Amino acid sequence: MLTVLVALYMLHWASPILIPVVLGVMTSYAFSPLVNFMEKWHIHRAIGAAALLIGIVAGLGLLVYSLGDETAGIIQKLPDSVQKMRQALRASQGDGVKAVEKVQKAASELEKAAIESGTVAGTPPRGVTLVQIEKPRVNIRDYLWSGTLGLVTFIGQFVTVLFFAYFLMTAGDAFRRKLIKISGPTLSEKKVTLEMLNEITHQIQRYMLVQVFTSVLVGVVSWLAFLALGLEHAAIWGIAAGVLNSIPYFGPVVVSAGIALVALVQFGTLSMALLVATVALIITSLEGFLLTPWLIGRAGSMNAVAVFSSVILGGWLWGPWGLLLAVPVVMIIKAVCDHVEDLKPVGELLGD
Repeated sequence: MLTVLVALYMLHWASPILIPVVLGVMTSYAFSPLVNFMEKWHIHRAIGAAALLIGIVAGLGLLVYSLGDETAGIIQKLPDSVQKMRQALRASQGDGVKAVEKVQKAASELEKAAIESGTVAGTPPRGVTLVQIEKPRVNIRDYLWSGTLGLVTFIGQFVTVLFFAYFLMTAGDAFRRKLIKISGPTLSEKKVTLEMLNEITHQIQRYMLVQVFTSVLVGVVSWLAFLALGLEHAAIWGIAAGVLNSIPYFGPVVVSAGIALVALVQFGTLSMALLVATVALIITSLEGFLLTPWLIGRAGSMNAVAVFSSVILGGWLWGPWGLLLAVPVVMIIKAVCDHVEDLKPVGELLGD
């Protein structure tokens, strides 16, 4: 138990280093087949990996640039959107707001009466001056500075992921051969190591394929549904639905709640907001609660409880990145446990 606790603490403490490393490993697993295919056509691995990563970065930059005008429009409409949301909530609450105001007013009167009678804890005795400490005003420069540091940190981690993935794809099977060489002196030990590495590669590549396929599917279907319902900036919300869909179980809930707020701001009625949220929930639920866990479970031979537990643990350890990386990490752990005699009970516990 002490070993497990220390391991969890180290995983949390070293997250700034481990997250880019794991992301780089996942990226290399995802795109190594393409680099291998280019190598068969006599394209050097270094050139093929560099061209592939440059193309991915250029594609992401082009996508962000193409959606820049819509994003700027959303930002410009934020003040009006907040005002519309307040008006919609006030109109929908009706008598409920009045009831809450009456309760608050009654509580204020009771507090005043308690202060006058001196029964409230912390009320100074008569003749003693009450001192109130005012909090410092919000410094906009501090927020801008912290936001700038956060952006620089993100860019640095992104570059680290790219370089780490590039060197892994360039190395090819070199590390696999090294691991097999140092695994043990006997042929059986080398064979077990080779089988374990092949299984890890197969499972991670299938997992990445499933994630890309389901995210694109949900993004396109959500975009078409939002267009049919008349939702503004449907492309951006479709992309958001596709990205968040990569988080098992929790992704559909976040997408539905966010789209409900967006629809409430645009249409101004709860009925329309509920309609749009229901459509988004149906799309993401059919895929997020049924298709993705089933495909992920088949790809890694993991049961649904193990998938759900790994997502919760990953989110607790590494935050949003943990939600994305938890399942493939547990897949690697299970593959290792299935081939190590002393750890086979753990692999059986994680298996389907």
